[in-house]
Amino acid sequence: MTMTGIFLKSISSLLLVSMSLWYVWGLVYKGVDVKWYTSGGLLAAIVFSILTSYKKTWAPVTVPLYAFAKGFFLGGFSAYINRQFDGYPMKAVGITVVAFFVVLVLYQLRIIKVTKKFRAILISASFTIMMIYLISWVLSFFGIYNYLLWGVSWFAILFNVVAAVVASLTLLLDFDRIDRELGKAPKYMEWVATWGLLVSLIWLYVEVLRLMKKLAIRF
Repeated sequence: MTMTGIFLKSISSLLLVSMSLWYVWGLVYKGVDVKWYTSGGLLAAIVFSILTSYKKTWAPVTVPLYAFAKGFFLGGFSAYINRQFDGYPMKAVGITVVAFFVVLVLYQLRIIKVTKKFRAILISASFTIMMIYLISWVLSFFGIYNYLLWGVSWFAILFNVVAAVVASLTLLLDFDRIDRELGKAPKYMEWVATWGLLVSLIWLYVEVLRLMKKLAIRF
């Protein structure tokens, strides 16, 4: 496992995300209903994430598939918001990139140290937020809309802020894992490290974009 390998795999995975994202984005502006692309992409990404977690040796296959599937979700999600608030997706990308480098600097300077207790708290918080989203998403298929989560109330905005902060901090776990496994873990773990970075970055982007949308509607 090398830093160069992780870098190259991360770039190639982001290209896969971009390819499927722009494809679905184009369909939206052609008037095509991309609901199933968006929902199917999200569901497939969840499945490939689970497979990557439990079968790490499959990562060279499951991670590229995860990236491609997540692009379908992001394409529909981003295009939908862009039609309401032009330019917001690109602004969210910029904020995500800035946050990535800020967290990286904080980690490199050891301003924030990743201890066992910190890791346990962050993993618990991430899991709780993801379960809330998953349950709410499943309920939406039965016509049950969670206004406390998806609305523009102060509670919904605060939840978004907390989720965005947690998402950005999960990058610290990715950096720490890479540091601990460089030169020790087998080559296929480069794909697992890439997957971890992708999950954190995409989650952060989604939270930032959703928060920008809520604030724009609220104010």
